[in-house]
Amino acid sequence: MASSAPSSSNDAPDPTPTNLRPTTYDSWCGVAHGCTRKIGLKICGFLQRTNSLEDKGRIVSSLKERQSSKSLLACENSEKESRFRRTETDFSNLYARDLLPAKNGEEQTMQFLLEVVDILLNYVRKTFDRSTKVLDFHHPHQLLEGMEGFNLELSDNPESLEQILVDCRDTLKYGVRTGHPRFFNQLSTGLDIIGLAGEWLTSTANTNMFTYEIAPVFVLMEQITLRKMREIIGWSNKDGDGIFSPGGAISNMYSIMAARYKYFPEVKTKGMAAVPKLVLFTSEHSHYSIKKAGAALGFGTDNVILIKCNERGKIIPADLEAKILEAKQKGYIPLFVNATAGTTVYGAFDPIQEIADICEKYNLWLHVDAAWGGGLLMSRKHRHKLNGIERANSVTWNPHKMMGVLLQCSAILVREKGILQGCNQMCAGYLFQQDKQYDVSYDTGDKAIQCGRHVDIFKFWLMWKAKGTVGFENQINKCLELAEYLYTKIKNREEFEMVFEGEPEHTNVCFWYIPPSLRGMPDCDERREKLHRVAPKIKALMMESETFSEMQSCCAVFAASLNPFSPVEGQLHQERLPSCRSHWLSSEDTVSHLWLGQSREKEEAVM
Repeated sequence: MASSAPSSSNDAPDPTPTNLRPTTYDSWCGVAHGCTRKIGLKICGFLQRTNSLEDKGRIVSSLKERQSSKSLLACENSEKESRFRRTETDFSNLYARDLLPAKNGEEQTMQFLLEVVDILLNYVRKTFDRSTKVLDFHHPHQLLEGMEGFNLELSDNPESLEQILVDCRDTLKYGVRTGHPRFFNQLSTGLDIIGLAGEWLTSTANTNMFTYEIAPVFVLMEQITLRKMREIIGWSNKDGDGIFSPGGAISNMYSIMAARYKYFPEVKTKGMAAVPKLVLFTSEHSHYSIKKAGAALGFGTDNVILIKCNERGKIIPADLEAKILEAKQKGYIPLFVNATAGTTVYGAFDPIQEIADICEKYNLWLHVDAAWGGGLLMSRKHRHKLNGIERANSVTWNPHKMMGVLLQCSAILVREKGILQGCNQMCAGYLFQQDKQYDVSYDTGDKAIQCGRHVDIFKFWLMWKAKGTVGFENQINKCLELAEYLYTKIKNREEFEMVFEGEPEHTNVCFWYIPPSLRGMPDCDERREKLHRVAPKIKALMMESETFSEMQSCCAVFAASLNPFSPVEGQLHQERLPSCRSHWLSSEDTVSHLWLGQSREKEEAVM
């Protein structure tokens, strides 16, 4: 009788079961290797060490099941690839009615969407290509008249899908590539790929943020993200509240509404006629949305009192206190102070600690508009510029600015829990029922001033997951380094004049370009008048000549708000700096390419 185990020299059986390996081990390892080479080697090693036949059999069985599952998944993926492979499709005879949910519309829908995706991917690729233009500028009348068949007019009859695809391409062609490495015209710049993926998914889901039942995952994401933002500000994670709103202007409006409700809750039902004459305070350099909110909420712009700033654009606390006392003497009730963390033009940070002292002294609501500068809270190196923000009653923070989240993404955060609900709640029974089967505190829509609310959270949440807090910190630190580099490169050049002395606090690098005709000219009204005409003319030349970059202009000031997504291009092109015709205002990451005319005639033409 054949034995499965070899005999010893004295024909005594081997006392250990390892003698089974020659006949069974190879087959087990073969199965293991069939799973994946790397995992298989580990399994084989385990088989060499284990003495349990039962364990070996169980492992092999498990591996076979996994291998079968992988084969099935591979078949499914292969089927999907064949289903979603682009094919030549004639869209000239297809219309929107031929797409899903039309019967037999799946194939046409897939092919149409694949064409759209191709358009988008091509646009993304060109956006990061520095040889492409930031914009193909045309005047409004040119676009309205139709450029190369691009027709903006609406028609009674449907257009074919072929024309719709052409319209998609033309819309992107004549728009501004805000994600371009050399686009610096706005405080919201760049094109983050993870954020883009998040926005695509958000649009596909096409849901609303007013209740948990309609947007369960998104509502929870918003709660978790807002809590994390409050922690970063310095508030207890058990306290406070917040909501994402349609931009920083609306977030600032929320703060004024909350302040008014806190001190005069009767205004919700009885209106402004039931409260004393209230005044708001903000700096001369603050965002115009504070005055706009004053007008919209019934305070009146005359009752939005502007506080003087120093030469760096920061609030002068002594003037704030003087204006508060002056208002009280005139019979007004001071209600609200707005401190700005990152002004639009200068990038200035108001002294929040000193302002907070004054607000506590006179019992005023302190709001910090950190729409632009809030991202610095993510940086251990730079968050000191917002010292005292934890003492604020409310904070506006726009991740779509410094953090590079796709538009729009703005949060209003409040320190006191429940105040947004109390201020804005209307208890619409058809939407916010109290007898639902889940915790209705997650129905956040009633604390918003709007009903329908876009899902702004997913792209931000997804970016945070992808980058981590450290990733955002590195991104922000790099932007500040670029600003410092740009400042050091132009501060002592004769053709530039800094708006204020010293390094900028934020990424706003503010300067005048001085044409040759004004260099050496003593400071006087005539020089200032001429200088104030330079920046708008240069900007117009840049746009109309289809050059690579724009810069935000404010009177005569170029405020270069740096793009966090400008990729590395190499060392500074030093040979270009001596020429007045083309200046690289750049670092290793190419901060900006400021076109100043291709000829001496054009340079002088700005005058």
